[in-house]
Amino acid sequence: MNYNLNDISVKQEKASNLRILQKLLQLIKEERKNLFLACLAILTNSGLTLLNPYIVGHTIDKYVMHKDYHGVLINAGLLVCIALVAFGASYTQTKMMGGISQRMLFKLRNTVFNKLQELPLAFFNQNKAGDLISRINNDTDKINTFFSQSLMQFIGTLATMTGAGIFLLSINFRLGVVTLVPGILIFIFTKMTSQWVKKKNATSLKRTGGLSAEIQESLNNFKVIIAFNRRDYFRKRFEEVNELNYNAAKSAGVANNIFIPIYGFFASAAQLIVLTVGIYLISTGRFSIGLLVSYLAYATNFYNPLRQLAALWTNFQVAMAGADRISHVLNMESNLPVITSDNYTTFNEMQPVNASNGFPGTNTLVEFRNVHFGYDGSREILHNVNFKLERGKTYALVGPTGGGKTTTASLLARLYDPVEGEVRLIGRDIRSFEPGERTQRIGFILQEPFLFTGTVRDNILYGNDQYFGFTNEQLEEVIKTANLQRLLASFENGLDTVLSSGGESISLGQKQLIAFMRAVLRNPDLLILDEATANIDTITEKILQDILKKLPASTTRVIIAHRLNTIQNADEIFFVNAGEVIRAGSFDHAVDMLMQGKRAS
Repeated sequence: MNYNLNDISVKQEKASNLRILQKLLQLIKEERKNLFLACLAILTNSGLTLLNPYIVGHTIDKYVMHKDYHGVLINAGLLVCIALVAFGASYTQTKMMGGISQRMLFKLRNTVFNKLQELPLAFFNQNKAGDLISRINNDTDKINTFFSQSLMQFIGTLATMTGAGIFLLSINFRLGVVTLVPGILIFIFTKMTSQWVKKKNATSLKRTGGLSAEIQESLNNFKVIIAFNRRDYFRKRFEEVNELNYNAAKSAGVANNIFIPIYGFFASAAQLIVLTVGIYLISTGRFSIGLLVSYLAYATNFYNPLRQLAALWTNFQVAMAGADRISHVLNMESNLPVITSDNYTTFNEMQPVNASNGFPGTNTLVEFRNVHFGYDGSREILHNVNFKLERGKTYALVGPTGGGKTTTASLLARLYDPVEGEVRLIGRDIRSFEPGERTQRIGFILQEPFLFTGTVRDNILYGNDQYFGFTNEQLEEVIKTANLQRLLASFENGLDTVLSSGGESISLGQKQLIAFMRAVLRNPDLLILDEATANIDTITEKILQDILKKLPASTTRVIIAHRLNTIQNADEIFFVNAGEVIRAGSFDHAVDMLMQGKRAS
C-alpha cells in the first residue's frame, strides 16, 4: 500500500475548500453555541457600522445644512453610542474566537497525532519524521491562525459588503450597479486565481516540511557527520533544501500579495465613479450633498473590506493548503486492520501444513502458513514459507545479511502482514488480535531499542499496565522475581536513573538492558530477540542467557544473532535465505549452511 504523503493522487489534491472546511468544522461541532454567539457579535458590529453613513448623511442634509447644531450634537452622541456598542461586540467576538481556536488547535493536533499512532510501520518508512512534525506543528498552526484571526473577520467583511451593496442599490439603483461593476471584476479575478494561490501555498508548506525533515535527519545523524568530518555535506544539503524552501516561500508570497494591489485599483476606480457621477447628479438637483457623502461612505464600506478580504483570502488559502496536508494524513487507513471474523481452531485441530516438517500440532504457539511477503510489492523477501514454533522452546534464525531474518521476526510480531498466506498465534489468525492483546503476548527486543525521556522505571513499564501504581519497592521485588536484578544494578540510581532524550545519556548496551527488562516483565508468550546482545559485553550476555533459561516454561524464544555461541543451545535452528525458511537440523549443519550462504552472497 502506498503511504507516501508526497505522492497523493490528483483526485485527492483537488479536494474542494468547502469539503475541507466542513471536515475542520466537525472538529469543533461542540462549539456551535459559542460560534453562533461570536457570529452574532460580529454581525452586530457590521450592522452598526452600516448605520453610521446613513446617520452622517442624514445629519448633513437635515441639521448641518440648516445650521441646527442641537440636532448635530444629538446625532453625534448617537454615533458615539453606536461606536461603543460596536466595540463591545467586536471585543466579545475576539475573546470567544480566541478560546474556540485554541480548543480547536488542541483537538486537531491530538486528532492528527492519534491518527499517526494508528498507522503501520510502512507509513513511517515512506515518510520523513520532520515532515510529519511540520504537519502537526506548522500546518495546524496555519489553520488556527485562520480560525482565531480571520474567520470572523471574513464573515464580518462579507456582511458589511452585502449591507453596503444593498444600501448602494436602494439609494440609486443605476449608480449602484455602476459602482458594483468593479466588484464583479474582482470576484472573477479571485475565482480564476484561487487554485493557483492554493497550489503555491501548498508547495511552500511542503518545502517547509522538507526543511524540517532535513534538519531532523541531519541532527539525528550528527555523530556520523562529526566522525567522518563531513560538515561540508551537512551544510551543502541544508543550503539546497533551504534554497528550495526560500524559492517556494517567495513564490507563495507573490501569489498571496497579488490581491492587494488589484483590489486597491478596483476600489479606487469605484470611488472615482461615485464621485464623478454624484457631483453630476448634485449639479442637476437629483442628489444632495449628504446623500453623496453617505454614498461615498457606503462605496468605501463595500470596497475597503475587499482590501481586507485580499489579506483574509490569502490566510484562507494558506489554511486550506495546511488543511489539505493534514487531511492526507487523516484519510490514511492502516493496512493492518483487526479482522472480526475468523474460523478459530484449537491446538488439537491444527495439523502440519506439510507432513515432512515433522512438527507435532498439539502444542503450537505460532504457525506460518504459505506466507509470501515483499515490502514494495515487486520483490518477494519470503516465498511460500511454512513452519511452526512450539511453546516453551528456543528457536534461532540464522542466515546471511539481507536474507530475511528480521522480516520473518517482523511478521511474527505483526509489524507487517503477509502479502499472501497466514500467520497464526495460539490457533488464531494473528490479525484477529487487538493490538493491546497481541503486544502483551509478543515481546520484541530490537538491536537498537528506542527509549523515552524519563527514568529507567518509566521506560521498563512503558505500555505495561499490570504494574500500574506499584511503588519502587514493589517493582524491585517483581524485578528480583524475574531474575532481572543484576541488570538493574547496571544503573547508578536504579529505577530512578534519569534518561535524556532517546537515552543518549547511557550506552547502547544499557539501552538494550532496559529494552530486555521491558520485554521480560510483560511475561510474553513469544519473546523475539533481534540481535539484542550485539552491543553488550560477553559477561552481560551470559547473564541474559541465564535469564532466558529461567523464563516461564511456556515462553517461546526466537533469537536472531550472528554470534554462534548465542544460538548453539537453541532447540531448533532455521536457516533464512533467498525467500526460504529451512530447518537447519544440528548446530554444525546450521554453521555449514551459514558459511555457504555467505559465500553465495
